[in-house]
Amino acid sequence: MSIEATTAARHEPCIWVVDDDRSVRFVLATALRDAGYEVDGFDSAAAALQALRQRGAPDLLFTDVRMPGDDGLVLLDKLKTSHPQLPVIVMSAYTDVASTAGAFRGGAHEFLSKPFDLDDAVALASRTLPAAGQAVAEVEAEAQPGSDGSTQLIGDTPAMRALFRAIGRLAQAPLSVLVTGETGTGKELVARALHSESPRSRKPFVALNTAAIPAELLESELFGHEAGAFTGAQKRHVGRFEQADGGTLFLDEIGDMPLPLQTRLLRVLAEGEFFRVGGRELIQVDVRVIAATHQDLEARVQQGLFRADLLHRLDVVRLQLPPLRERAADVPQLAENFLAMATRKLDVAPKRFSAPALDALRAYPWPGNVRELENVCWRLAALAPGDSISAQDLQEVLSRPRPQPATATVGWQQALAGWAREQLAMGTEDLHAIAREQFDRTLLEAALEITHGHRAEAAARLGVGRNTVTRKLGSRRRKNG
Repeated sequence: MSIEATTAARHEPCIWVVDDDRSVRFVLATALRDAGYEVDGFDSAAAALQALRQRGAPDLLFTDVRMPGDDGLVLLDKLKTSHPQLPVIVMSAYTDVASTAGAFRGGAHEFLSKPFDLDDAVALASRTLPAAGQAVAEVEAEAQPGSDGSTQLIGDTPAMRALFRAIGRLAQAPLSVLVTGETGTGKELVARALHSESPRSRKPFVALNTAAIPAELLESELFGHEAGAFTGAQKRHVGRFEQADGGTLFLDEIGDMPLPLQTRLLRVLAEGEFFRVGGRELIQVDVRVIAATHQDLEARVQQGLFRADLLHRLDVVRLQLPPLRERAADVPQLAENFLAMATRKLDVAPKRFSAPALDALRAYPWPGNVRELENVCWRLAALAPGDSISAQDLQEVLSRPRPQPATATVGWQQALAGWAREQLAMGTEDLHAIAREQFDRTLLEAALEITHGHRAEAAARLGVGRNTVTRKLGSRRRKNG
């Protein structure tokens, strides 16, 4: 059967949940079904393996670690032998190094710590499944921009049009790109678009969130390891660089990479070659690296947390993604796209936004950016009672806006300016000394409250010496006395 016929025959993605705890199986399976997936549950590795022989592989499998009979890591090893492309998410209440290391060494796609938030588990399944589609088709048809609302860059504002033009130009050039922007703005979508429009599009696109992998495992995850390289390394593991050979490697949250690994990454970028952990064979690869971060890398360089030469190597071209609040005109189109996708996935009647609801969407500041908007649309698709979504429906599911740091800063500065103008108008003398004393006292009282009266910790949090705190406390007592 052709790939196209197989894709057409399959309906919703199929997910299996393997856990001997019936309550975990029930709540996770219910949440996944509510998100539109076909779900089967199994109470043991043996039951799952028997179903695998009889029915074939699912699109994604969740498994617990500690179960009677074969545990989850044994099941993972058997699955990777018989179905190496099947993504497996390992769940465990034991998040020690041995458990996480064993899971990732065995080829787990991700590690989910118990107890977990059901929304996070469903979101993880959603992020994982496009990668499964790539493994089956060997081409990322399901994950290419434009084929699905969740993987599509959308916008008609000047900032987005400029971004689309830049992607069109850069896709053909074999240059490293640094994608920056706030969390939730769609940095991985930009990386996927750069890959899918490039001459490398028929080669692998491999993504790795460097902040999501424990530091002690990240080197092996990037460069692979040989059997026997360390305790528990029972077989060779191919790293992400080798997986991406000929294609694109997307390194998300690059600012969190430990300094020793930054040195190794710099050497690979410069020379295109490396050794696996514990290996002697020099591995040569042809990989385009696209990195992303929400952090100020220049500031981290100044702090000694990021190598300046690595920043220069990654930052050949920089693409800055605007926050959603700065392109409010794109919100209606994005919202309608997400809502249509959600109603299809949930198999509910189509819904639309009323004009007042669209006005409310445009007015909201979207601190979580596009990701928050997508989540809101999914909630509306599931919870809004009618086919027309009102402003009241929106208000009931909308997260309360979190104050932005800049807004908070402006707020206290404006209050200080108002107080100063009032005191100056009243003829108050020595205003600077009075203001500084009150400023210091306010900071000190807040720090002591947060640290429950511990002076040393309060001093450390404020960035001053303990003697300074003691002196100011003594001064305050003398004045009060």
